[in-house]
Amino acid sequence: MAVLTLPVPARTNVVTDVGHVWWRETLTILRDPFSLIFSLLQPLVFLGLFGPLLSGLAGNGELFGGSSLQWFLPGVVVMITMFGTSMTGSTLQFEIMTGAFERILATPLSRSALMIGRALKELTPLVVQAAIITLVAIPFGFVLHPLHVLVGLLILGIFGVGVGALSYALAIAARKTEWIFWAVQQSLLFPLLILSGMMLPLETGPGWMQVVSKFNPLTYVVDAERILFAGSLGDVKILWGLVAALVTAAIGLWVGIRSIRKATI
Repeated sequence: MAVLTLPVPARTNVVTDVGHVWWRETLTILRDPFSLIFSLLQPLVFLGLFGPLLSGLAGNGELFGGSSLQWFLPGVVVMITMFGTSMTGSTLQFEIMTGAFERILATPLSRSALMIGRALKELTPLVVQAAIITLVAIPFGFVLHPLHVLVGLLILGIFGVGVGALSYALAIAARKTEWIFWAVQQSLLFPLLILSGMMLPLETGPGWMQVVSKFNPLTYVVDAERILFAGSLGDVKILWGLVAALVTAAIGLWVGIRSIRKATI
């Protein structure tokens, strides 16, 4: 009597799985490029309105190349990273509600790859948006240092992977109550941005703000980006920014992978 055997799905390694997940997530951007373009409106508004206001602040122009844009543009690029990566969990929440995420969990894909691939996807829109914003600023007085900007984007990419992974972990934790995701995301996002000195220099703020900012990893990333965008590579603050980005990525991926391994939708 013949025995019917079902084909066993071929095993793949984690790197291959990560590539498949990254490509699947990237396709959602390519299929809907309008969302990427629309997300640029807010940074452009900040750049157009805050930039001229900061030009009168004493010290900024002399310290960062004679233009307030040398000081403010890196902060805007960091803002793009934070807004984009911190909201990625909302996409996962939609997949959970439609049942798509449950079907993905049933595939042979490694659950670690599911998180890492999704987090790495954040690099793609980040590089495109940052490049567009930087090029737009050049005619208005921003001095471009291509190599330094690339190093800055690398640090931001590492940091963005960690934030994106934490956002996905939050979406999984709040999968049964959608509003909790947005409450936590909004409650953390703006204090982190303000206490990093992204929009206004913290040196002019109260003492308690300056102390709290030392415990904010985003502060070190912002400082590193400003130094890099100004055309310097020899400042120790760049190293501290890289360390902050690496620690954030490590913690984010650890939390995210644990969350997705335990996920039972």
